[in-house]
Amino acid sequence: MGVVEELATALPDGALVTDPDVLESYRHDRTVWVEAGHPAAAVLPGTTAEVATAVRIAAAHRVPVLPRGAGSSLAGGATATDGCLVIGLERMDRILSIDAAEQLAHVEPGVLNADVTAASADDGLFYPPDPASRTYSTIGGNIATNAGGLCCVKYGVTRDHVERLEVVLADGTVIETGSTTVKGVAGLDLTSLFVGSEGQLGIVTRAVLRLRPAPEGAATLVAFFPSLGAAGQAVTRVVRDGLGLSLVEIMDHGAIVAVDDWHNMGLDRDAAALLLMQSDAPEPQRTHEIARAGEHCDAAGASYVAVTGDPEEGEQLLEARRLASSAVDRAPGVAIHEDVCVPRSRVPDLIGRIEQIAARFEVGLATMGHAGDGNLHPTLLVGEGEEAFARGLAAFSAMLEATLELGGTISGEHGLGRIKGRFLEREVGAPNLAVQRAIKRALDPDGVFVPGQWLP
Repeated sequence: MGVVEELATALPDGALVTDPDVLESYRHDRTVWVEAGHPAAAVLPGTTAEVATAVRIAAAHRVPVLPRGAGSSLAGGATATDGCLVIGLERMDRILSIDAAEQLAHVEPGVLNADVTAASADDGLFYPPDPASRTYSTIGGNIATNAGGLCCVKYGVTRDHVERLEVVLADGTVIETGSTTVKGVAGLDLTSLFVGSEGQLGIVTRAVLRLRPAPEGAATLVAFFPSLGAAGQAVTRVVRDGLGLSLVEIMDHGAIVAVDDWHNMGLDRDAAALLLMQSDAPEPQRTHEIARAGEHCDAAGASYVAVTGDPEEGEQLLEARRLASSAVDRAPGVAIHEDVCVPRSRVPDLIGRIEQIAARFEVGLATMGHAGDGNLHPTLLVGEGEEAFARGLAAFSAMLEATLELGGTISGEHGLGRIKGRFLEREVGAPNLAVQRAIKRALDPDGVFVPGQWLP
């Protein structure tokens, strides 16, 4: 019996997808320029037991398995290969409980990021990791890539908010990691090992997330600058001042115009850069922090600075930043999204290097990112044709090299996926990479999970 026939026998009706037209939607993620294969089938499980059954059958037939959330990866992490089995987790979308006393959310992997905060709001709580894709990316995908977001400068990334996991291993075994206690150091920290492993080691089927008390309010600052370098200097001044801002975001001219073209938000289309900053500290600290941030913007040469304490106005400003990635994707040609991170003091240097590289390879550029923690997302806008695409890939590689030269990392939050594996040894060194591969072999000796990616 073949793998598809055995899956059809073992799984409930509707869980197995073999229709080629439907399978087409499971080939690509948002990294549309990465070549995708044709999966043999897709499984859409509703329970952990169904995930385990599918993995066990696939492993027995030596069929590679590709876990998939919402397909929002910008690194090719959910791109199919020929003959693989896609396990799509979108049906496992229940928020099982909100424990207000312990400030915990028990969820399945298909839950949307924004829905966790919405479900906990009545208890005065929220879930801090908030990627720009929060309304359509899933908790399972966020865990797989250790996703960040706008508020990471103050609250940290996904790993800082995952307390416990249920994981299906490569032979179909189900394990639980972590604990729901505030402290817990019994054994190795397997929870942190799975967070950010991009599905290489196992499939997360449940998670317990740490919530935080929701802020009582926020003050938001918007500043426009005549040059991207001036905006970078403002970020450096803010960081050196030690302000506890909850958000420090940047958009360059290309991103500003793309968002304004799409949604007509009245942004300054002549500006070279925009900074968004926010403080959600209690008063009077909130007013002090945002006023100091404004002073630093003025000192760095901002052409315009404005502050609002109105929640609706503040959210409208943040929406411009959240729309930026999707906005630049609407441009003609191919958008190659970068995700690089440097020490915060090197943000101005990285901005300068990015602009030089884009000019050298004659590609368009739209930069956005989480400037407060050094994580930038320069997006290369590449014209039609093979020659233009080759220049775009060369610029992509040059930006990774520049990031490493500045003491940074090749991925702050998107992961390595299918597009950055060849740079991993350059960053971590051969001995470190050997240890990572040994862990992969120990948990997935036959290489069942996530074929063709960065831990072969």
